[in-house]
Parts: sequence; structure tokens; C-alpha cells
Amino acid sequence: MASEDTTDVASSTPQRFKTATGVTLAGEAWGPASGLPVLFLHGGGQTRHSWKQTAQQVASQGGYRAITVDLRGHGESDYAQNGDYRLDRFVEDIADVVSFFSQTPVFVGASLGGIITLLLVGERGVGASGVVLVDVAPRVEVAGVERILSFMRSHQNGFDSLEEAAAAVEDYLPHRKRPLDTSGLEKNLRRDEGGRYRWHWDHRILRNVNIEKERNEERLWAAARSITAPVLLLRGMLSDVVSKEAVAEFRQAVPHARHLDITDAAHTVAGDSNTAFTEAVLSFLQDLNKSDARK
Repeated sequence: MASEDTTDVASSTPQRFKTATGVTLAGEAWGPASGLPVLFLHGGGQTRHSWKQTAQQVASQGGYRAITVDLRGHGESDYAQNGDYRLDRFVEDIADVVSFFSQTPVFVGASLGGIITLLLVGERGVGASGVVLVDVAPRVEVAGVERILSFMRSHQNGFDSLEEAAAAVEDYLPHRKRPLDTSGLEKNLRRDEGGRYRWHWDHRILRNVNIEKERNEERLWAAARSITAPVLLLRGMLSDVVSKEAVAEFRQAVPHARHLDITDAAHTVAGDSNTAFTEAVLSFLQDLNKSDARK
């Protein structure tokens, strides 16, 4: 893993994490190497670039070591040669990443990244200074998850242009204003040998996905109840994945957890309302600092 200090928070230091299974995960880090690690874990079908703006702010305003990672089969991380994308493989990978840290990290996990966090901290007992769950809970709305999977499955043949990809995203996220500059999409796309743009993740991830069988609800509830670290649950107010009822159930299961709805955001909270999302994460981190100072 790269270990040099990064004092210019506008730029990042490349990171490479070799896991026990031989899969190498790509990442980036902002802020001083001596800072408390804040590890950002993206959702399925996304890449580490979805966290860039927030990671920069976390590093600049708090002196943290903000680290973003591409999960296996996503972005610039290795694809699993055997096509193994079971949930426990993702969890094991991130446990290996955490073993590189000299301090107990704060986890920020969205969707799949949040599920990984729940199991890593609550089930495996990996130490956490804090946990931020982004629009994810042990109980999710199946229809909302199926809408995500439908979008992922519908474009496996790629796009002729960035504009075509942007139009697909606009149709999928009608609440989000389409950017005038589509070049940012290139971070989540790759060009194949034929010149077509394809999403930057291994499509074998979708193989035999069955939400009813793979929700692991009882397992996730047990993990949630076991978390003793400070917890913040951020929900997109427009989310069709995490309901108000699911939030209430989570608050009962994890009484010490805090909760905040992000206005004008759906499931993709960080992308829908990045300023409000970043402010919520920074506030949580500041409260952690105050709590540590009182000890």
C-alpha cells in the first residue's frame, strides 16, 4: 500500500491493496498519512470516484486520511478470475484493506458498501471509530433494489457515446439535473476494443442475483445490533430503497444510532446532494472528535 503523505488535498495519492485471495483493489487517499482513516465504500456498479468531492473536504477540513476504494470487479480493481462476487468475498477484501491501517477507521458505506460495513463491523467485529450508512439498512424495499438491477442489466452492451450514457442516467435518475458537461461520466465508463463505452464493472456480478434469497435480512439485523461504535444513518428523502419504516426499525435495533434524511436525494445520496451529504459526514466526524476529547 502507498504510504507517502498527501498534504495537498486537491490531489490524491494512488493506493493498491493486495488481498489474501490475490485480488488487488485500487484506491486513492487524500490528507496526511497520520490522520484518522475514513474509508469510503461505494455501492454496486459504482466506483471510488463517486466519493471524490466528499473525500477532499473530509481531508481538508478535518485533517483525516480520506481513502476511497474500488470494490473487486469495479473500476480499476481486479476482476475476480473465478467470477466470485459473493457478499462474503467483498467483506473479506475490505477486512484485508483495514489490516493495512495503523488506526481504527471510520467507515462510510453506501448501498453494497454499507452492507459490507454492517457485516465487517457488526458480525466480524472489525474495529470502527464510527459508521456512516448511506441509504442502506437491514431491510430494503425489493422493488427499489430491482429497479437498480434492471438499470444495470439493461445496458450491458454499452453505449456509442458519452451523450447516450448520460441520457440513460437521466432516465434512471429523473430527479437529478443532467450535467451540461458529460466528461465526468468517463470515470465510470471504459472503452472496449470496438470503441463502445461500457460501465466500469464486471457484468458477472449480476450473474444469478436473486434479491429474495440474498437479502440476508436476519443476518444483517444481528450485525446491526452488535455494533457499539457511533452510527449515523443517512437516508435520501426520495429513496425507494430505504423506507421510513426501515429507518424506525433500525433506530429500535441500534438505539444509539443517529439518523438524518437528505432533502432532494434518492438512493444515490452523495451524487444527488453532495453538499448536504458532505456536511452531514463532517458534522458526524466533528462529534466523534468532541466525544474523544471528553474521554
